[in-house]
Amino acid sequence: MVDRYNGYNKMPCSIQYCYAHLLRTVKDLEKDFPENTEIESFVEALALQLTNAISLRMLDITDKQFKRQAAKIKNEILNIVNRHARHPAIQKIQDIFREKADRLYHWADDRNVPADNNLAERELCPLVIARKISFGSQSDVGAKTREILMTVLHTLKKRSPDVTIAFKSALDKLAEDGDIDPYKTVFSFDSS
Repeated sequence: MVDRYNGYNKMPCSIQYCYAHLLRTVKDLEKDFPENTEIESFVEALALQLTNAISLRMLDITDKQFKRQAAKIKNEILNIVNRHARHPAIQKIQDIFREKADRLYHWADDRNVPADNNLAERELCPLVIARKISFGSQSDVGAKTREILMTVLHTLKKRSPDVTIAFKSALDKLAEDGDIDPYKTVFSFDSS
């Protein structure tokens, strides 16, 4: 689940583009072209279906109902993006859906795949805010150090009941014996 950043293109896995990011891009068309009725119609239609796709996963419905509604939403999206459009801004959005179809509909095939990455975005938000108010890293080495440290801490948060105890324990062990494997030390969860 990613935004459309090109760095993800090398990942050896299936990619699902985030509909929340696409929704913002679509809605921005109205800001850029406020008096254009073709844009207004396109945005209204596509924004509704993208919103429907994002919220579908949260509905209390059976898997069969989910599949049926997902197929309907996907078909509506395909109809909208395959319609003839005269405005180049609409065509640009349509091209994303036409050229990257293999990255846009995993959510419709598997209920466990969200149509948006809002959870990941919310988890990153405190880190991004901290980076911005502290003026970020002042060097490439500092940025790399922050990247590694935050990856370790966020992974520990998902795997350990108490991040502080787990991380402190790992650092204590590394201080005692610098030859031990840092990965095994950090992720052993032995808080003794």
